[in-house]
Amino acid sequence: MIEIEHLYKVWDDNDKAVVLKDINVTIQDGDIYALVGRSGAGKSTLLRCINGLTDYQSGSLRVDGREIKGLGEKEIRNLRRHIGMIFQQFSLLERETVYDNVALPMKCWKYPKASIDKKVLELLDLVGLSEKAQVRPRNLSGGQKQRVAIARALTMEPSILLCDEATSALDPKTTLSILDLLKEINRKIGITIVVVTHQMEVVRKICRRACIMEHGEVTVQGPVKDIFIEQPRSLMRLLGEGKAKLPEQGHNIRIAHLLNSLDEGKLFGQMYADLQCVFPIISGKIQSFEDDRLGIFVINVDDSQMGKVAAYLTEKGASWTELLPEVEDQNDEPEEDE
Repeated sequence: MIEIEHLYKVWDDNDKAVVLKDINVTIQDGDIYALVGRSGAGKSTLLRCINGLTDYQSGSLRVDGREIKGLGEKEIRNLRRHIGMIFQQFSLLERETVYDNVALPMKCWKYPKASIDKKVLELLDLVGLSEKAQVRPRNLSGGQKQRVAIARALTMEPSILLCDEATSALDPKTTLSILDLLKEINRKIGITIVVVTHQMEVVRKICRRACIMEHGEVTVQGPVKDIFIEQPRSLMRLLGEGKAKLPEQGHNIRIAHLLNSLDEGKLFGQMYADLQCVFPIISGKIQSFEDDRLGIFVINVDDSQMGKVAAYLTEKGASWTELLPEVEDQNDEPEEDE
């Protein structure tokens, strides 16, 4: 488990460059958790705090019950043995074979050759590169290089895998294959995965919980589906979407429901038929979350119909909420690069 409480990080001793402000995040064992935000939000800095690459001035950050701040050099090295990490740039040794790249951490820790050979072959099979063991990185595609990096990160059997923009340099098809691989690794070995990304398709594809960071602060956190259903302002800013113009008359109701089968897609048609009235659809979108497809729609309901619509949606098990007028948000300026 990763437990972060009231964590502050500044770049100098005068508190002039506050990078992380009062961060409170808990990541459960076996979860796939996203740290999301634009460049400069502080997400990569928080990731480096988790594995001890960057210190922090105050607060608490515990990994498996051990406070990171104050650990000695030997203790930090032992901690990192249990934390794997992959990056946007694959950081492979170009003159070494795939086998030697994967074996490198175990060689550094002076594991027996037989143990190295067994583990490397197991991991290459896991990432689908058994036939590439003697190939050099220059002869691999970007996706294959990232698979090698994933295998290398798993050699020490870590309990946590940190992914820093690990798919940002890949094309969409290759990105999906890497995300599927990470999801399968999580399922097979139960490893906790922490994903730093600004790509919302990555969050929706594999992450179960997430937090959105802005200007070094966590503005929203919770289950990924809940965040997209509720559509907080920080999510809208991240997506680059403005506030939707809603009718001033009646009640504007946001509805979220599964669309994984034909029957689930008939909610509105059935509601029209059962209640004998028409509800204008103001907006709508369908998004995928892991293995689910979720429809998120806004309808407008007259005052006279509001009671029975609310009762109907509740009876059908749809997640719904009334959208209330919002105060204009002035915090939409671009952020600095991290």
